[in-house]
Amino acid sequence: MRYLSTRGHPERRRFCEILLEGLAPDGGLYLPEHYPQVDVATLAKWRDLPYAELAFEVLSLYIDDIPAADLKAICAKTYTAEIFGAPDIVPLRELEDGVYLEALSNGPTLAFKDMAMQLLGNLFEYELARRGEELNILGATSGDTGSAAEYAMRGKKGVRVFMTSPDGRMSPFQQAQMFSLQDPNIHNIAVAGVFDDCQDIVKAVSNDLDFKRKYRIGTVNSINWARLLAQVVYYFAGYFQATGSNDKQVSFTVPSGNFGNVCAGHVARSMGLPIRTLVVATNENDVLDEFFRTGIYRVRSAADTHETSSPSMDISKASNFERFVFDLVGRDAAKTRSLFEGDLGKTGRFDLSADPAFAEAATRFGFASSRSTHADRLATIRDTDKRFATLIDTHTADGLKVAREHLAPGVPMIVLETALPIKFAETIVEALGRAPERPARFEGIEALPRRVAQLPADAEAVKAYIAGHCD
Repeated sequence: MRYLSTRGHPERRRFCEILLEGLAPDGGLYLPEHYPQVDVATLAKWRDLPYAELAFEVLSLYIDDIPAADLKAICAKTYTAEIFGAPDIVPLRELEDGVYLEALSNGPTLAFKDMAMQLLGNLFEYELARRGEELNILGATSGDTGSAAEYAMRGKKGVRVFMTSPDGRMSPFQQAQMFSLQDPNIHNIAVAGVFDDCQDIVKAVSNDLDFKRKYRIGTVNSINWARLLAQVVYYFAGYFQATGSNDKQVSFTVPSGNFGNVCAGHVARSMGLPIRTLVVATNENDVLDEFFRTGIYRVRSAADTHETSSPSMDISKASNFERFVFDLVGRDAAKTRSLFEGDLGKTGRFDLSADPAFAEAATRFGFASSRSTHADRLATIRDTDKRFATLIDTHTADGLKVAREHLAPGVPMIVLETALPIKFAETIVEALGRAPERPARFEGIEALPRRVAQLPADAEAVKAYIAGHCD
């Protein structure tokens, strides 16, 4: 399997090369040259596999430069009941007739990001040891990526983490999870800005090829194909749990800001998984919903990016969206480059509303969307608690509200859980008048000493910080 850039760079790379790199040299994102296809017979063979074995089967279609025995051992080491709290790793629960919740938040940091990040940590450690090299990971987080990455990488040999986050924009619990870590290989950087500023810094540093090579910069954000690939697995796992046969369709609703989680669903559907609809659920920062309704992709300024009660989706530049657009326009790299470097770079928007390809977003690729508000969130949390004795977090509430607008008779609708409610306790208290349950290991976390640097929203300042902490 070889990987190409969405912007047309001529070089084709192997998996382990892009694992350690992040962005392609031309600023594009990596995708496989083709999506391996699965048929009914393959689905039947995979249906009853334990999660770690299912992960191996899916990953091995895309990874052929790690020996199969080693890849199988990495999957077995990653997906255990001890790490994820249940033998089936991502248990599915029917909430009401035809509507399911897929539990993805039982990992070390109580968010779905653990599903991929735990694997990524083990892949990094394996490949760096094989090469005898070190890696400095630069990331951006709006809340959950940062803690998931840091918990996955803490203590890993040959790895340092430099994680940027928008100063004051995460929940108190999310901040405490990250900033209380004292491991010497973990560095938190609070940026004076919004998440999009952090994401822009990561891309700017990654595009400085001399700096990137000198300091061995890699990424754990979902621009890293390996992370997105790991997320493909739980679409298959959810499908098998919701169906009894391998020709039945399902739909998924995915709370989405950066388009990484739902892009993994796009990959699964492109492989042949019988997904009828992929529903994108946004909060008040509805850039993605606007695109799927109108064909216009219009990023917002920092001043126009709302601070909401589902803060992990307070994003106006969806960094993974380029992967889908590349497929949408027929894998035309020149057109993709023109859209993202030309139109978007110059005007902050591009318009595909008159392009015949836009109709395919729904008809060929199965996408739909809706948005949710703070009032919707509170109402959904209250309703789910009252009717089903189930407590959900704010992002999952966005997903559940939107899912109900896109139900189809006889087609199971699976809502991907985003995090456990404790990560957003303030809104849960507002909705229900009581605090959510807190796992014992996180008692008193907000009072722990903190280790965090505060920097301006400036790529040069972040580069100087990295250089000063790599000795």
